[in-house]
Amino acid sequence: MSTDKSRLFYVYRIALVASVGGFLFGFDLVIISGALLYLEQYFNLSPSMKGFVVSSAILGAISGPLIGLWVTDRLGRRRTMMLATAFFAISTLGCAVTDDVWSLCFWRFMGGIGVGLAMMSSPIYIAELAPPEQRGRLVNVNQLSNVFGINMAVIVSYFFSFEGNWRLMFASQGVPVLILFIGLLLIPESPRWLMLNGFAEQAKKILIRVNGPETGMKELKEIENSLVQTQSRENLFTPPFRTALITGTLLMILSQVNGVNMMLLYAPTILSEAGIGLGTHAILSSIPIYLFIFICTLLAFPLIKHFSRRGLLIGSVIAMGAGHVLMALILMADLPPLYILIPMLVATGAFTLGLAPLSWIIISELFPNRIRGRAMGIVCFFLYLSSFLIAQIFPVLGDWFAEQFENPGGMYLLFTAICWGGALFCWKMIPETKNLKLEDVDHVWAK
Repeated sequence: MSTDKSRLFYVYRIALVASVGGFLFGFDLVIISGALLYLEQYFNLSPSMKGFVVSSAILGAISGPLIGLWVTDRLGRRRTMMLATAFFAISTLGCAVTDDVWSLCFWRFMGGIGVGLAMMSSPIYIAELAPPEQRGRLVNVNQLSNVFGINMAVIVSYFFSFEGNWRLMFASQGVPVLILFIGLLLIPESPRWLMLNGFAEQAKKILIRVNGPETGMKELKEIENSLVQTQSRENLFTPPFRTALITGTLLMILSQVNGVNMMLLYAPTILSEAGIGLGTHAILSSIPIYLFIFICTLLAFPLIKHFSRRGLLIGSVIAMGAGHVLMALILMADLPPLYILIPMLVATGAFTLGLAPLSWIIISELFPNRIRGRAMGIVCFFLYLSSFLIAQIFPVLGDWFAEQFENPGGMYLLFTAICWGGALFCWKMIPETKNLKLEDVDHVWAK
């Protein structure tokens, strides 16, 4: 194996371990989609309570970045991921043994804290370790792992659905939690965090291992210079960092309120309500959607390599809106239930090819080294706050449209407006960060 291939293998191996946090994010938030069909009967859930059972994990995820504001900069990116693992483990055990709906919500809340910490620290960690030309693809490994987690959650739900065993659905999360804990013991800390906290020698060894001696030493010097330049003006709420913070926050809110991720979260329920079977059959019918987004995530790797961040992002959001229009038309025309799969595939495919991976890639590249941890904490707080609100509102909103207009199709026209407004925002506000060194981000916002 050549030296270059050896270094690349080393980086991908580290990114793969860090991305298990992304796997758990997908698994934890989607395992509920299969379990919900049985929890609804077991606990006799109302529409609003059904929304809270789903969104309780997202509510916990709101708390994760608030903890991460302090933890990621003080303890490091790797230790933050280890703390997230502890929350995942507690949640897994609690959800599997509880016999009370409020206790279930509490344990899902604890798992949500793990989600918030993991999805805040994993992209930062991978971006800070990766060479500029590999950063987009390596951060997308986290998204691929996330989608793989979603698919595994659906498959696990399907196999345990024959007996309606929602407890084993939750307990199955223990396997990836253990894998993540062991893996985190074997990977290094982020070299940029090490430099930020005075561990220059350790940072140098890692940078040389990742980039080679010449490039590693050059990057070490650039990191050192960037820390000196931003030290005297590191207030997040003053120009130019304020613009970066607002832009990043709005991008991540868009990634949650576009309606497509709710299609994924509630896929079995949407299909069941459309008339495609109940229980096991609804879960089975949703599997093509989750398998399709896994394939789209794989296809996103060459797209991210060959196209600009902005162009791919804008095209993705426009196509998502088109998927919503198609969904509204099918529902309003009262076409056969299986037709529902077509707009779901269009919208989720466009989401997975563009906005889903690029929102995390771009957000990991937007902020200078010294403020990256705190900025990501604030951005992720609003990310999960908006995710919680939309997950809570989605089933209620669908019921309201069905009652008022005898059809939920109008809800998807609302999401169309959000998507196409979001495309305009991306065109106006998102800078191009492809192949940009993290140490040069400061200059982008200064301009």
